[in-house]
This record gives sequence, C-alpha cells and structure tokens, in this order.
Amino acid sequence: MLTQIRKRDDRIVPFNDTLITNAIFKAAQSVGGDDRQTAMELTLDAIREMKTYPEDHVFTVEEVQDIVEKTLIERGHAQTAKAYILYREKRSMVREGRTELMDAVAEILKETNRDNANVGNSPSAKVLQISEAASKNYYLKRVVPPDEAAAHADGDIYIHDLSWYGKTVTCLQIPVDRLLKEGFNNGHGYIRPPKGIKTAAALAAIILQSNQNDMHGGQSFAYFDRDMARYVELEFERQKKMLRADLGELGLTADEEKLNEAAMKRTEDETYQAMEGFIYNLNTMHSRAGAQVPFSSINFGTDTSWSGRLVTEKFLLAYEKGLGRGETPLFPNTCFKVKDGVNYEPEDPNYDLFLLSMRVACSRLFPNFSFQDSTFNTPYRDEEVAYMGCRTRVISDIHGMNVTNGRGNLSFTTINLPRLAIRAERNLAGFWQLLDEAVDLVVKQLLNRYEVQKNLKMKDFPFMMGQHLYVDSEDLGPNDPVEKAIRHGTLSMGFIGLAECLKCLTGSHHGESDSAQALGLSIISHMRLRCDEAGKQHNLNFSLLATPAEGLSGVFTRLDAAKYGVIPGVTDKEWYTNSFHIPVEYEIDALRKIALEGPYHKYCNAGHISYVELSSAPKGNLEAFETLVRAMYDNDMGYAAVNFPVDICKECGFNGVIETDHCPKCGGTGISRVRRITGYLSTLDNFNDSKLAEAKARRTHMKLPPVSSGG
Repeated sequence: MLTQIRKRDDRIVPFNDTLITNAIFKAAQSVGGDDRQTAMELTLDAIREMKTYPEDHVFTVEEVQDIVEKTLIERGHAQTAKAYILYREKRSMVREGRTELMDAVAEILKETNRDNANVGNSPSAKVLQISEAASKNYYLKRVVPPDEAAAHADGDIYIHDLSWYGKTVTCLQIPVDRLLKEGFNNGHGYIRPPKGIKTAAALAAIILQSNQNDMHGGQSFAYFDRDMARYVELEFERQKKMLRADLGELGLTADEEKLNEAAMKRTEDETYQAMEGFIYNLNTMHSRAGAQVPFSSINFGTDTSWSGRLVTEKFLLAYEKGLGRGETPLFPNTCFKVKDGVNYEPEDPNYDLFLLSMRVACSRLFPNFSFQDSTFNTPYRDEEVAYMGCRTRVISDIHGMNVTNGRGNLSFTTINLPRLAIRAERNLAGFWQLLDEAVDLVVKQLLNRYEVQKNLKMKDFPFMMGQHLYVDSEDLGPNDPVEKAIRHGTLSMGFIGLAECLKCLTGSHHGESDSAQALGLSIISHMRLRCDEAGKQHNLNFSLLATPAEGLSGVFTRLDAAKYGVIPGVTDKEWYTNSFHIPVEYEIDALRKIALEGPYHKYCNAGHISYVELSSAPKGNLEAFETLVRAMYDNDMGYAAVNFPVDICKECGFNGVIETDHCPKCGGTGISRVRRITGYLSTLDNFNDSKLAEAKARRTHMKLPPVSSGG
C-alpha cells in the first residue's frame, strides 16, 4: 500500500499526498495558474501511476517527483511541468550546497585548511574559515553567474578569494605618510600625529593591522624609508631638546657639536628600537578576529636623505638580528628597490645599503629585490614602482592616476593553461581558440564581480574608505558607492602552468627547448594584449598577473588528472608549476633560469616574481649573491628573490640547514623550517599538501657549502 516514502537521508516517513498537491499548485501559480482543484486531480493521476508498482515498493522522493513530472507532461500541463522541474532543480542545488557546506565545516573543525599558510589553527581561525566556506557556497550558488560558477567548479578557471567575492577588494598600497601627518581614527578614537620614530613605527603597524580587517589581501607601504624619515628628524630634534634640558638642570652649557653627536647617537638607538618593535609587532599583532597577522610588505632603499638612510639601515640590521631567539621574521615582506644612480653602483649614495640588503638576504631570505630600471618600470622613475611581497604591482591607471599609493588590485581570476593544451590535443590553432574563449570568460567574470564591488558603500570599509586610504575616496559619504575610488584599482587575469601547457603542446617546456620558449612568450604576450584590449573597451584597468598559486596549487592538477588521466610531464605530479616559472624539479643553471624567465616579467603588469634556489644560506659569499641579483637586473626582471633553506631550533636558536629532526647543537626536536611560498615566508608545517610536495621537489640552481651559526 502507498503509505510510506523514503527520504533522501534514507529515513522512511508516512506518505502525504497533500505535499504533491502543494508542489503542483505552487508550480502552476508561478506560470499564472490558480486552480487548486486541478492540482488535486493531477495528484490523483500521479497516485494511480504509483499504484501500478508492486504493492510492497517504497517510493523514494526522487521517484515520486519523476512520476509527477511525467503526469504533468502527459496531461498537457507543459508550462507547469517546466516550472516544477526548475523548482526541483533549485531545491536540489540548495540541498547539494548545504551538504557541501556541512562537509567543508566538518573538515575545518578537524583542522583549518592550509589554503593560506599565514592562517593558523586557532579557534578564531576555524571560525573565520567556516564563515569563508559558507560565503563561498553562497556566492557560487546565488551570485556568480552559472557559467562562471561551473567553470570555477570544473577547473577551467579559478576565482581567487571567492569567499570575499562581494564583500571587499584584494590589496592596497597604503599612503602611510598622510595618515601619520594628519592622524587617523581606526574606530576607537582619534590617533594624533606622532612626534618621534618609535611612536611612528608603532602606529604604522597599527595602520596595517586596521586595514587588514577591511581587506582579504596584502597591505603595503610603498615608500617606507621616505615616509618614516620625517619622524627620525623629529626624533633628532626631540633628543637635542631633551639633552639641552638635562644639561640646563645641571647648570651646564651645551657644546653644540657634542650635543648634536649625542643627539644623533640617541636617535640612531631609538630608530633601531623602533624598527625592531615594528618587526616584532608585525609578527605578533593579529587581525581578522585573531586568525592571522597582517599580510604586510614594505618597500625602501631609494631615499638618500640621512634620515631615510637611517630608517633603511636600522630596519635591515633589526631584521638581520631576527626575533627573540634569532628566528627569521616572517613579516613584513621586505622589498629593496634597486635603482641605478641611487644604490646600484659603488659610487651611488646608497650603494652601502644595497650591500647591506644583500648581506641580510643571505641569511634571512628577505629582502626581495625590485628593479626600478626595468623597461616597464623606467617610465615611472619619478613615482617609483612598489611591489607587495607575493608579487602584486600596481602603477599605470587608465583614469590618469599613474601612482602606487592609494591603489591596489580589486580581484583576480586564473586560467588553467594546461587544461587548454590537453583539450587542444597538440593542435595549436585549436589551442589559440580555446585560450581566447577562456580570456573572454575571465573578462566577463571580472566585470561581473566589479559590478558587485563598485556598489559596496563607503561605510562597508570603515578604515580603508573612512580614512580615505584609496585615491578619490575623500568626498565619499557613508552611503555612497565606492566606484569613484575603486575604478583606479586593477582587475587581473592570472595564469598557471605555462610549463605543463608547453609540455603538452610541444613535448618540451621552455627550459628544455628554444621553440617552447618562443611559444611560451607568444602565449603570455597574447594574454597581455587581450587584457590591454579589455581595458580600452571597458575603461577599466585590466592587467595580467603571474598567479601566486598557493590555495590553487594542486586544485587544477587533481581535477585534470581525474578528467584526462595521468599525462607524463603534465598531470603526473601534485601541482602545476607557478605562472611562467621553469619547473622546480628541472635541473638548470641559475643564470640560465634567470635569462629564460626574465622576458616574461614585462608582460605581467599586474605582478611577477622569479626565484633562484640555493642549497644553503650564502653567508660569506656576498659576491656570488650579488652576481645573481645583477643578473636579474640585466635580464629585465621587475621583482625577484633568492631561496634557500632556513632551519631554526626553537629551543636554542641554532640557525642553519638541519638535515634531521634533532638540533645538532642542543638535540632539541622543535625545528622550525622557514621556506618561501608565493613570495612571502612561512613554515613548512603550514604548507598545504601540494605546496609541500612542490617544496620537496625543488632543485637547487647553484650549489653552495652549508654554513651554520648558533644563536
């Protein structure tokens, strides 16, 4: 008898024909019908169909719905049937989304995911990631157009920071000079301008922390040396005033020369302590409800004033010293600007700081180096180009504000290049067509996201817009949309796996053959051309990004391996090679790698980075390190770094390459292994599985003897 029905969770409950009638009636109403009697008659027809089944058969919900659809169509109610089917599909999507969300939450409760190596495993981090999982589910099901959502889910494209899709924008170069000069309010009261370097540095860290709560990406200071120099000068005057007062109380007259010397010594000490405090703060101050420290970067190296030079020098010395037990600081990401006539040659005024920056990098991995004289950065020499630690670059603006400060990236989406090559089956004409289709989809997706972002209100960004950090935000009222400001930001198209793409198309990647290199440059230059065209067409700053694939690492590879099988050189490992890089597992000389990757930088105007891997910290071999940096400069790179293992014993502070699980000095097992991940630093235990596999596969490009030091 028709008395029971099996629910989707396998529960068996009493059969209720009224639910069928209600569903049919609602479907009919949605297309203009209003006859419940007909709905009841159609229900009876469906029940008659069900009674043709064996008497002991227990219908599932899906079976009942199939019979109702069939009944509606056979009885001539096509429009109602269509509405019923659409409603059924919508309910299925809601159920699937709920199931996916609950599964994601269950995994996060066991351990926070490692999509971002800067997020820990604390309770607040779990809550943050649960909310992000819910947001991602909501945007994919309710906001992102179906074709774009499907392309993301299938692995054709990857919408980065999807959980923040309609809440905020990505990153920002913060105008710290103005905030410190004018004072600011981070929501708890007005902070007056500082009068000394210690306070200025402390407030600079607070500014980074405050803005991190408004954005999901990085925060950066573009001119840290220049912007802090003012407060070094104020500190010097403050120290002179204090010394005069102290001498006056003793009835002594100040010798002006000796007074200046003493004040300068005190200023130097205060500046060092200020920089040390700044570093300590950025490695301990948490944002996003305590889930992570601010994702911070600073740029410096070109201010030639005595005060700006002092900021650079003392910061580098404090960074070289490390944290309390000598640990390598993970933040801020540190970018030294290299510029001929300023610090590149021995006769340049800041050449000594360039040497110091390389000495520090030889032990601490930072600073990275940005090259102001590259062909694509030279046009902005008066402004100077700043980078964020991962690689982001923002300078040119279709709306006329060709500046770094007060601008950032709005969002970015990555194209799966290896998949296009797999689908093309070595047919280059087919590949170019697939690439253009993918570019068209990403342009549409970025525009759709921008439509959501531009209608956010100033009050949605209480610090960033409330304190006018973004250009053209000064006149915005609390309820005004932010389009006037964020139109100056960039919409970035990214790419991953050029090496695997070339391997699939030609049988070789660009490290293996000149013809593959030529094709690689053609692909990336074409993508840049398409971005430029989109910018002109839509009057927005479309740009091309060499994707920093962290959370994305392994995602495309797993999907492609499942869909197309294991393809040698393409899907046979756990990750796709980052952006345009030579594969990390490929044996290649450092200078050759630099020469091959350099030409790609000029096309990736939204950001780029290249690395060279060493076997150990090149302490005592500054000449070799400088050779690498100068090769990067000569090969028209914009931003680059040198990698090597940094292993630290948490118990005694021993630094070096620690091959085992025990410290060679004290025998302790608390070993912190710092490595670079997509431009910034983290410890291996925070890497996701794909990035761990990639890190283990890295081959060195220049062999150096291991050098270790205690303390």
